[in-house]
Amino acid sequence: MSIDPSLKIKGALSRHRNVLTRAERIEKLKDEERWSEGDSLLGLQKVAHRKSHAGRKEKDAPAKEAVAEGETEKAASE
Repeated sequence: MSIDPSLKIKGALSRHRNVLTRAERIEKLKDEERWSEGDSLLGLQKVAHRKSHAGRKEKDAPAKEAVAEGETEKAASE
């Protein structure tokens, strides 16, 4: 089995990767209280590891703004 390129260089570990090392998986399982010291290191449970996208803009945002502006103009003219 080949080594993931993100695991070859120590400095590359600072960015987000989809592949976790066994130690990282055990740490996450401990945080979630799904692993204890006596458990086997083989056959670990799956660990959800997703990157969050904070501040992402919606694709429909310009269209919604245009509709909102049109409604305010109608209200002002009445």
